[in-house]
Amino acid sequence: MTREPVPTPPPPGGDGWRKEIAATFALAWPLALANLLQMLVHAVDVVFVARLGDRELAASALAIALFGLVMWALSGLTGMVAALIAQELGRRRHAVREVRRSVRMALWLAVGSGLIGMALCWQGEALMQLTGQPEALSSRAGDFLRIIMFAMIPMVAASVLRNFVSALGRPIFATAITGVALGASLLFNYALVFGNLGAPALGLEGSALASVLTSLVQLATYLIAIQADRRLRRYRIFGKWWRAEWGRLRDLVRLGVPVMMIIVAEAGLFSGAAFLMGRLGEAELAGHTVALQLAALAFQIPFGIGQAATIRVGYHYGAGDRAAVGRAGWTGIAMAAVTMLLTASAMLLAPELLLAIYIDPAAPKNAAMAGFAVKFMVVAAAFQLADGVQAAAGGALRGLQDTRMPMVIAIFSYWLPGFGIAMWLGFQTPLEGTGVWVGLAVGLVFAAVLLTWRWSWRERFGLVPA
Repeated sequence: MTREPVPTPPPPGGDGWRKEIAATFALAWPLALANLLQMLVHAVDVVFVARLGDRELAASALAIALFGLVMWALSGLTGMVAALIAQELGRRRHAVREVRRSVRMALWLAVGSGLIGMALCWQGEALMQLTGQPEALSSRAGDFLRIIMFAMIPMVAASVLRNFVSALGRPIFATAITGVALGASLLFNYALVFGNLGAPALGLEGSALASVLTSLVQLATYLIAIQADRRLRRYRIFGKWWRAEWGRLRDLVRLGVPVMMIIVAEAGLFSGAAFLMGRLGEAELAGHTVALQLAALAFQIPFGIGQAATIRVGYHYGAGDRAAVGRAGWTGIAMAAVTMLLTASAMLLAPELLLAIYIDPAAPKNAAMAGFAVKFMVVAAAFQLADGVQAAAGGALRGLQDTRMPMVIAIFSYWLPGFGIAMWLGFQTPLEGTGVWVGLAVGLVFAAVLLTWRWSWRERFGLVPA
């Protein structure tokens, strides 16, 4: 018999706040940077498609809205593999076999759920028409979806491998590989959309094909990096890939479905806000879109911190160290709060400078849009702190494998006080668009307060090891 190799787990950081802060920061900054780079990957498609005309851009926007929602939801479904890996590493150093089982079943889940996601994309044209979109626009969006749907499984599988390398103390791999994906997206869009480098000019379909090829490059790069790294290679995550571990698969589904529902609930809130803005006017909707892009850009930092908190809390949870569990969670929450205070200050003090990332705020044609965007950014600055805290608190609770009650909290917060107040202030008061944003802020504040309260009372709820 061959002896299982002994991995080197992530630094425990359990003997003090200073080490915990250092360990969390070492995990968080590469993940946050990878999140920001991933947004640039998606922005590349928009830049190239925008040159094809308004109709093609609108069709791709509709298609990406559906594809992106499904892909991120499935990434949330499989993403709980990070908490399971961290728990197994914390529980014992001889965790190679258990980690391999978790990753294998997460990849199984990525393929199975990805096939369901592809089926939804195949019916994309019909779904667009059900929402009242024009037939011609729905047809073009459907054409786009029937190509880009082949990126679904590679993207979700790459998300699983990103969680694997991050939980094993290699988060910088996620940053570097997302950078490779950014370069691939630029190259493939340049070649396929307009027919450069000897490739055919495929227009909108070329952009969809570029996304498929980029996803394959990203997945292949993860596989190469894992094979090249001595620590990661020892886990042999594709060993006996055909063997089912039904109990582990059930754990992933049980823990991951609530996370998926949280993503759908939050995405639904902001999509619903866009529909409300559309009823108020085109300028309000355009300003809302730009301001929301800036808020989403800032959110990638606490989102990365929340991912790091899941791993750090999960590691101590597996080790049975209650004090270290508390330190890891509060460290993530504090880091997210400080970060978002900085982004909120930038939104308040230099809104035009931030708007210049997307538009020219000084151009007369953008005057109305920029005016609304600046007004909305004042409210966005107010909810930055809440947005960061709820992301980190949710991540800490996932480290304790607590996902069902956070799902209830999220759905309640986003859709009752959040969307309810947005509708009331937006249409029953003179606040209009600003009132819609106040509603968004209220939903996020409710989520932040309730999730932090649950984290604070984790021992009374029996969430921590005895």
